[in-house]
Amino acid sequence: MGTVLSVGHNVSAEVASLPRSNDAARPLDGHRERVLPGIWKMSFGTAERATPVSMRQFLPAKESLAKLTVVEDAPVSIKAELSHRGCVLRIPLAEGERVYGLGLQLYSHEQRGKKKVLRVNADPHSDSGDTHAPVPFFVTTRGYGVFIDTARYATFYVDALHTPEEMAEAAAEPPRKPSAAASSIVIEIENVAGAEAYIFAGPSMKEAVQRYNLFSGGGCLPPDWGLGFWYRVAGDSTQERVMEYAKQFRERRIPCDVIGLEPGWQSHAYSCTFVWSSVFPDPKSMIQSLQTMLFKTNLWEHAFTHPTSPLFDKLNGHAGNYAVFGGRVPDFAEAAARQIFGDYHKEHLVDLGVSGFKLDECDNSDFTGSWSFPELSRYPSGLDGEQMHSVFGLRYQDAILGAFSKAGKPTYSLVRCSGSLAAPYPFVLYSDLYDHRVFIRALVNSGFSGLLWCPEVRNGENTEDLIRRLQSVVFSPVAMVNAWYIANPPWKQVDTDKNNRNEFAENWQHTEDLCREIIGWRMQLVPYLKAAFERYHDDGTPPFRALVMDYPHDERLSNIDDQFLVGDRMLVAPVFAGQATRRITMPVGRWCDFWTGETVEGGGSFEMTTRLDRIPVYVKWGSVFPIGGSGSSTQDPATRQISVRVYGDGSLPFLLGKRDAESGLQLSYDGAKSKGNAVEGASGYSIKNWEVMR
Repeated sequence: MGTVLSVGHNVSAEVASLPRSNDAARPLDGHRERVLPGIWKMSFGTAERATPVSMRQFLPAKESLAKLTVVEDAPVSIKAELSHRGCVLRIPLAEGERVYGLGLQLYSHEQRGKKKVLRVNADPHSDSGDTHAPVPFFVTTRGYGVFIDTARYATFYVDALHTPEEMAEAAAEPPRKPSAAASSIVIEIENVAGAEAYIFAGPSMKEAVQRYNLFSGGGCLPPDWGLGFWYRVAGDSTQERVMEYAKQFRERRIPCDVIGLEPGWQSHAYSCTFVWSSVFPDPKSMIQSLQTMLFKTNLWEHAFTHPTSPLFDKLNGHAGNYAVFGGRVPDFAEAAARQIFGDYHKEHLVDLGVSGFKLDECDNSDFTGSWSFPELSRYPSGLDGEQMHSVFGLRYQDAILGAFSKAGKPTYSLVRCSGSLAAPYPFVLYSDLYDHRVFIRALVNSGFSGLLWCPEVRNGENTEDLIRRLQSVVFSPVAMVNAWYIANPPWKQVDTDKNNRNEFAENWQHTEDLCREIIGWRMQLVPYLKAAFERYHDDGTPPFRALVMDYPHDERLSNIDDQFLVGDRMLVAPVFAGQATRRITMPVGRWCDFWTGETVEGGGSFEMTTRLDRIPVYVKWGSVFPIGGSGSSTQDPATRQISVRVYGDGSLPFLLGKRDAESGLQLSYDGAKSKGNAVEGASGYSIKNWEVMR
């Protein structure tokens, strides 16, 4: 476990002696050391002590790192200098080298030629670098990654700065654009006297990302119920109304694992008391009844603590010097504050049966929405407001994980801010922004930086929009409908005002049938998703990732931000409302239509006519693929009755549970349907039938 260091509130003496504005920048000597297989640390000057690595709560997965391809030397060099503004790092870029990552980037995919300020912002509306989860880590098509260990708002000029000499060279015969010539990434960290960076070797682009995730601690392992379907009820719901929702889902045969409650469950929500409202007179019995019906309970909250909360006085001396929404801001960089907050949650909520939380507003709207704490804030741990914004989301997650750890229970939760070294955390990002294409791009980009993202569904602009969003979200880390502002499920009425007046669409049953089928897809995918997350945990491969990560040298895929890979053998191409046709770009190799088994030759692009009842999904030719059973939830024994699909010759077996042979599922096929075989462990899985998709 990491230790949080108190660093004091004053600027260091080293920063006070930075060069003057009219002085030339001073080169900084760098020290390089190999810290883990394929990972090097470079140190320049005097770095700050409060950084993501110094605060880490998960140790690197050393055994897993040792299994990756051996790389003897660092694949890139870094130079540094001290300017009058702070520390500047320079990393060379080769001609044609493409750059990806920098956290949850919503408005661009490939980053070369861009300037990005990695700053926490709840409402990022432009391609400036603002995001819910800034991560100063990038990876390139040359097969390496670099992580800058800072909690400051670092500015990345990704081949976006050129000297007059470089411009003159680019203008020479034959003429070249600066972006096509060899250039560099320039990174500025203000008001510091040094920095530390980590270099992650590949040799492939995907292996560089794997090393970063394993350095972070390895990917998280969600419980089965976390991979089911989630539904968040109207924000003003009462205990009685919550139970009505639950009964409706079961009566209408709509699979659902998690019921989410919004702010109305608390006696006061902005800021929070973390105390049940009077409209929930017996929350214990409600949660127990939901458990009996195979539902888990997830509660909305934010960390800003209301004066009437039992936590308010306990946090005295363990909070920042500015309030947000009239509440205290816990200093989650401090172990004491995390323990106070976590212990309360364990005793009063987790022990009651709550399975997870939605951690809202832990991002920063100081720039666009005029709330949250300012950068000039001070905290007992020694952090200022800028640093706290950068680490607040993850340290908040630490506090909540502490509650579940002490209770001996797993969780899979939601959060609106995350950051560096986040792969081990069982928290999925979401946003109050609501553009479908942006949400899919975020999902594609999330895999570069050890993040998980939920392109949640709300009510949709129309029925087609609702269907298209639901079809996308079932192929994401959390399949969730967030209906917090409508009284009834959106398939009954997509018009918000009419929905809240209980005026249902004439054909709502037909829409419900479509939605039920789509949610059923999610239940069918659970065994496959479990295997994808196991690999994330074991070797750091992101379960959801861009095509370019697996095919970095295929130029056709370099800017594909509306298709993505799931696991080791699935490609998903979402359809957006209004699209009559959809262009698909396929990686090299042979692929099969997931729905029909039809073989598609990769390496090209094609246009296809869309249909409302499905989206384009493909699996690698040769795949043996498990299809989960249809049940009311992942806890329903019916979901353990799986069918096995064989695509192509079935030469690519499926394995689930390799970490524990007694709880796994191994599927292989020897070329004849009657001879297909499965090795089943004590997990309760059983094979219902085999289907050869050809």
